[in-house]
Amino acid sequence: MGSRPETWAEVAVPVPLRTLLTYLVPPEIEPCPRPGVRVLVTVGARRVTGIVVSLGPARDQRPDRLRPLLRVLDREPVVPDELLSFVLRSAEYYFHPPGEALRAALPPGMATSERGGKIRSPRSEPGEVTCARRRDPMPGDPLGSLGRARARLALLERIPPGREVPVEDLRAFNPRVGPLVRALVEGGWIELVRRREKLDPLIGTAPDRTPPPELTSDQERAFTAILAALGSKTYQGFLLHGVTGSGKTEVYLRVIDAATVAGRGALVMVPEIALTPQLVARFRGRLGDRVAVVHSGLSRAQRVREWSRIKAGDALVVVGARSAVFAPVRDLGVVVVDEEHDPSFKQNEGFRYHGRDLAMLRARRAGAVVVLGSATPSLESTFNTTRGRLCLLELPDRVTPRPLPEVELVDLKRHRSGPLAQTMITTPLTEALGTALVTGGQSILFLNRRGYAPVAICGACGEPIRCLDCSVAMTYHRRSRQLECHYCPRQQSLPLTCPSCQAPSLHLMGAGTEKVEEVLPALLGPGARVGRLDSDVAPGRLSEGVLDKVRSGEINVLVGTQLVTKGHDIPGVTLVGVLLADASLDFPDFRAAERTFQLLTQVAGRAGRGEHEGRVLIQTFIPEHPVVRFAAAHDYRAFYRFEMRARREAVYPPLAHLAAIGMSGPVETKVKDEAARIADAARRHPEARIGEVRVTGPAPAPIARVRGRFRYRIMLKAINRSPLRRVLGAMAGLVDKIREPLRAFIDVDPVHML
Repeated sequence: MGSRPETWAEVAVPVPLRTLLTYLVPPEIEPCPRPGVRVLVTVGARRVTGIVVSLGPARDQRPDRLRPLLRVLDREPVVPDELLSFVLRSAEYYFHPPGEALRAALPPGMATSERGGKIRSPRSEPGEVTCARRRDPMPGDPLGSLGRARARLALLERIPPGREVPVEDLRAFNPRVGPLVRALVEGGWIELVRRREKLDPLIGTAPDRTPPPELTSDQERAFTAILAALGSKTYQGFLLHGVTGSGKTEVYLRVIDAATVAGRGALVMVPEIALTPQLVARFRGRLGDRVAVVHSGLSRAQRVREWSRIKAGDALVVVGARSAVFAPVRDLGVVVVDEEHDPSFKQNEGFRYHGRDLAMLRARRAGAVVVLGSATPSLESTFNTTRGRLCLLELPDRVTPRPLPEVELVDLKRHRSGPLAQTMITTPLTEALGTALVTGGQSILFLNRRGYAPVAICGACGEPIRCLDCSVAMTYHRRSRQLECHYCPRQQSLPLTCPSCQAPSLHLMGAGTEKVEEVLPALLGPGARVGRLDSDVAPGRLSEGVLDKVRSGEINVLVGTQLVTKGHDIPGVTLVGVLLADASLDFPDFRAAERTFQLLTQVAGRAGRGEHEGRVLIQTFIPEHPVVRFAAAHDYRAFYRFEMRARREAVYPPLAHLAAIGMSGPVETKVKDEAARIADAARRHPEARIGEVRVTGPAPAPIARVRGRFRYRIMLKAINRSPLRRVLGAMAGLVDKIREPLRAFIDVDPVHML
């Protein structure tokens, strides 16, 4: 075999560089590299796995200055051409290093740094490790031989008797789960079970194939419009605005079925895959084994296997959370983003992309149809329908004969306390809960505060107990008997005296879901079978176990955080109670009103989806607030007009474009000074000097310190996107020069403002 002439390869490497690196391709290297294959290269003194982006002569490069490729790891590309160009374009838009963007897009283990000269193969993945209880604490002595190790007890209580819990799910409760698990194993409390081929419950045996129901006239009109666009094989975007229970999922199914019949692929994105098992079951019941599931709850080996199925064309339909937008779907024909308004579609660390926006970009590049669905669309999406960027389709009525639930506002200024002298659940809501129990209905109570008491405060000096590493008060959790920070892993016992003034007068103030769960049985009597759904008791996939108990009737009163507002379809729920509607209105975020309206409307929509009418009670101190009134009336259009006036006056999205430059570090003065230097440079940019881009800050973030790092933020705002991008492009070079212990990032189209 004759040797090939020397060529050059541009490679994306997983390091914080915004450029591709060029390497020499030695004539003797085998197999011949192609775009999309993994290669082993050197970066400085390290060997890393990169992705070939292009081949050929490189401009301004001398062969004697190029490092050679060390090895080609694949005979066939692991990243198809369409997906490769899409990820690179996404990285460019979000000002993120292309190699790190590709690493985020690929399953873990497929683009891993080289260590010790050996590449870890996905096939060596040991599988899933689960924990199972061997014995329980003795009644009356809950700590038993655990002594004072309350963190171990708290972890043990996350492992229900008779069930196995994946270790990775426990990590969401406590990032330092490894030493705790080892201690519990050594003490004989739990055992570890290693399951090499444990299937995710959403990938298991498909349910029986179900025939499609008859469409309503509104569903038929929506389906026909999307189907016509699908047949044209050109990009078109739709906003499917349907009230809760209007049958949006059935429209998705019909369109996707039509796409797969034509041999085209489909991508369905949902906010949290672990909370939407019914959606996956419906898709698999209709489409069978053509459906693949992609989400972070899978093991590495499972994610690689699903990726391979999708890439090979064995799965035409992909259902997953935001990272599913990078799935290698063949001949993509339709992209669905369900609950498109949900802020969890925005990645808040690392590669800070927005899954919904990238779904639209990918559909456009693939000549596919994109359908954004929601009962409470984001203002950006509704605004896009007024500008012709999306076509509005409406489903104004529920598919069942039952109307939207009746909503009552309970004024907390008048009902200051309820039965048993508690202040969380008013008398009207208590009576409604009792009626639901008597009539055999189920209830959902929504309070977006987890834990037992949100704050422990000193009655003498008024100071709360704050986290030593974060600018937040610590929350008391009765189950673990600990004060916990909800922004870092710090935990501590409740002190006997105030840390500030040493007075013995600490009081637990307020209420979280844990306290509500404790109060309900005494309030409602023995007929109440109470359950809780929040990230303390149900991190990750464990939430499905709680929801199963609700669907089976084992739980008839469910209290939870915003996890209960997601798209659950539980026919037995006849009552929804919102314990404090005002909590999210006070957030220092220009989207606070929008998110409050969405939360209230979405949780109200959980009621009355079965045979019996629903009822909703919203407890609020400000029943006259327009946002609360619009949510109570299920009036999205009135809310949109109201909120758009506020956005227009303040010049906020969707009438402007935003970007943030964040800076953090352990020493506040250094963070502030470095952020001020970048802000001054941004203000000196020509686009800012002529007023095309407005630069504000630096200012401390609303939560000024997290995990021991002070946080400052610079905000950039512009009516037009192009000048904003020119300023960001100039600032990117300054951001890249920031070195540890300082860290900096660019966030384009920020969503999380805290």
